[in-house]
Amino acid sequence: MSDFRTAFLGTFYSLMSWKQLTDFWGRVDPEAGWHLYAIGEPVPLAPASGEEVSHFIREIDALLRRDHKEDYCAIVYADNLEHPALIKIYDPNNLGSSCGSSKNPPLPGWVMSIMPPAEMQPKGIIPAGRKRWWQSLFS
Repeated sequence: MSDFRTAFLGTFYSLMSWKQLTDFWGRVDPEAGWHLYAIGEPVPLAPASGEEVSHFIREIDALLRRDHKEDYCAIVYADNLEHPALIKIYDPNNLGSSCGSSKNPPLPGWVMSIMPPAEMQPKGIIPAGRKRWWQSLFS
């Protein structure tokens, strides 16, 4: 098993509230060498620039707050809440049981990782709107 897969299957902590998520984004260093990966898309070959990471954080935060119509967050998980190296972001429109209590929890929609990610294939079809959203981020 690759280092990424081992880390991906490890322990994660949830950002339960929107305030926790806001505070968390402030601790994510955009210049840390993040690989930005949308599940089902090609694996990034290199880390994103700090500007791309900052742009992604702003856009994914807006998407989550718009589409996850709850008064809590609980769809962003990190391996370490103070100094993250791996972040799983679940798509509000494809949650299933993201807490991992089901035998086959869904994959996150997006991953931020300091180490290069391994390719993952979604169990279902990624909606065209999500693909367009991802592709428009850096064009």
